Amino acid sequence: MSTHIGAKPGEIAERVLMPGDPLRAKWIAETYLEGAQCYSTVRGMLGFTGRWNGVDVSVQGSGMGMPSASIYAHELVNEYGVKSLIRVGSCGALTEDLRLRDVVAAIGSSTDSNMNRMRFDGLIDYAPVADFGLLRTSVEVAERRGITMRVGPILAADAFYTDRPDLYDTLADYGVLAVEMESAALYTIAARFKARALTILTVSDHIRTGEKTTSQEREQTFSQMVEIALDTIIA
Repeated sequence: MSTHIGAKPGEIAERVLMPGDPLRAKWIAETYLEGAQCYSTVRGMLGFTGRWNGVDVSVQGSGMGMPSASIYAHELVNEYGVKSLIRVGSCGALTEDLRLRDVVAAIGSSTDSNMNRMRFDGLIDYAPVADFGLLRTSVEVAERRGITMRVGPILAADAFYTDRPDLYDTLADYGVLAVEMESAALYTIAARFKARALTILTVSDHIRTGEKTTSQEREQTFSQMVEIALDTIIA
């Protein structure tokens, strides 16, 4: 049993979807997975294993922010032998080209966090990127399902509330599509321990226009993102 998940050996599949919200993990398991069983309630960070199209898949909440996501990604890979991780989360759109509920696949993740700078003694700005195989498959899955999905870089921010919103405009000028809080850590952990990782996001709010979805909508209505992720992770 790991410190923060506490599942028994064999209870977690090699393929894991990682929403930040544990209630979204519960919704995904109950809505999509056949025979879903809860393997963890530690700290309320729910985890479930079931089957999607005959393949074992787990869904594990990761909490908000890179420190929390790092803990769960690290334990999933190193304690439970997980090989593929797909984050399914929400994001704030930085570009006017995106609308609420649009789906985004993150090819890479910039960050304002010092976590990776500390890994490289402040000498290198490591660029965490998605696994190309998972990314390519997700694009093919989205096309088959007739879902428009934008592919591009995102920002993983340390702070949800920022004193420098002007930096979001600059990031948008450089092609960054959206902001969230976990993916730079997820991609880094996966690279370090030879796992595959991808982030697929749904636009839950828009930084420029102020539009936003409700907490219930964020928990239970982002079905296109989840369906792309499920088909991708079993391919």
